[in-house]
Amino acid sequence: MKPDFRYQQLEQTLLQGIEQQRWPPGTRLPSIRTLCQQHQLSKATVVHALQRLEARGLLEARPKSGYYVSHRPANPRLSNTRPATSVPAPQLKIDAPRAVNVSELFLDIMRRSAAFDLLPERSSDDLPPGIVILNRALGRALRRQRGDDFQYYDDPAGLPMLREQLAQQLQRRGCNLTNEQLCITSGCQHALFLALMASCQKGDVVAVEAPGFYGVLQLLQQLQLQAVEVPTSTTTGMDIDALEVILQRWPVRACVVAPAFATPGGALLPDNARQQLLNLAEQHNLAIIEDDIYADTAFNRVPDPLKARDLSGRVMLCSSFSKSLSRDLRLGWISGGRWHADILRLKLVTQLASSRYLQQGVADFLADGSYASHLRRQRYQLRQQRDQLLSVLSQWPGAPQFSAPDGGLALWLELGTDTTNPPHSPKRQINTLALYPEALAHGVIITPGPLFSASGQFTNAIRLSFAHAWTAPRRAALQRLSLLLNGSSTE
Repeated sequence: MKPDFRYQQLEQTLLQGIEQQRWPPGTRLPSIRTLCQQHQLSKATVVHALQRLEARGLLEARPKSGYYVSHRPANPRLSNTRPATSVPAPQLKIDAPRAVNVSELFLDIMRRSAAFDLLPERSSDDLPPGIVILNRALGRALRRQRGDDFQYYDDPAGLPMLREQLAQQLQRRGCNLTNEQLCITSGCQHALFLALMASCQKGDVVAVEAPGFYGVLQLLQQLQLQAVEVPTSTTTGMDIDALEVILQRWPVRACVVAPAFATPGGALLPDNARQQLLNLAEQHNLAIIEDDIYADTAFNRVPDPLKARDLSGRVMLCSSFSKSLSRDLRLGWISGGRWHADILRLKLVTQLASSRYLQQGVADFLADGSYASHLRRQRYQLRQQRDQLLSVLSQWPGAPQFSAPDGGLALWLELGTDTTNPPHSPKRQINTLALYPEALAHGVIITPGPLFSASGQFTNAIRLSFAHAWTAPRRAALQRLSLLLNGSSTE
């Protein structure tokens, strides 16, 4: 059947050229201007066709260079992320498993909408282009409802079209998954909840990163699971050697890990550590719960997930669009491996069904290349905002230590003792948990380090986000924070 629209006709023409090796992998396509002239098309039509091919993984957009035919690795399951770094994990004492009790401070931070912003300020600026296009796609999906669709629940696994788009994205990252192996959830937190419910029972021990995502600690507390903390570098992620020691000491049932740009520091787990983790899972009958939510924020190549190496169904892949697209979307997914059937049943219990029109709109947004285009803009902006924050921190007194992630939304700031006191006087040990109310009184909302640990470690640390533009008020708030941390007056 001949394509109906001109962008589809160009898409088909380019696809044939790629399949016939007119443009081999790595080759640059003709420029947008050239394609406009050759095919007598508008720039918008040409860009739309290119974005659709990019969304299918056939093209790669390179800033200020053009579109290139993607390389297809011969064995994507074994593709590397980046070379392992030599930065050691923190030398932390390994404590016995413990029950979790998350601080009430976290609720206060969430009530203030400050999880990723030290100065939440509602902007009256125009929406980013990607969100405008997303909203249009959602509106079209809602208008397409016909008859009595609104009277019926969605398939428990979720809309097949959305699951197919997600499967295609994961296949481009080395995951040999089909839409039947995916289940749509109400965000990544819901997916993690389902994974823990399916693989663990009350009282079981779960290995977690330290510092790691406080949302996981909340889930462990709710499910009455015990946490054992694995020392974790904010550069190279979980210390797998330390995890091996833990597995030899205690009967760990599951391990929750975020290999790609994990909060709070943006670590990226090296390739050799990934394989070592999977080997340990086989040896100790361990369930691996992979939090993949930050992968799409990668400033460079999006790393393959652990799931791409999973040969025995031990990895439960969890993710959502909340960090790469919109916090308000509340749409996630899980691929549950050997626990997938149980997860589908638990989805019915905890959510029943997902919004059909919301899934349809997002599926369209993915299929037409709009998501890929949005990610290019977002990655550029996040990199700029990260660099601006790094520049400011490098000038702070006291030489604080901080991570410099290649993706994610935040970095980890570690402070020493207060060095502003007079000579020979006692040095003030900085406690960011105690500093919270003082900072709040000065209009700054911090995310203290102890929130990222079940044992209350990291009292001298803060997670700082670069998710928002450094407006004048935010820069001023950052300056006030510097003064507070160094014991100076902010008046």
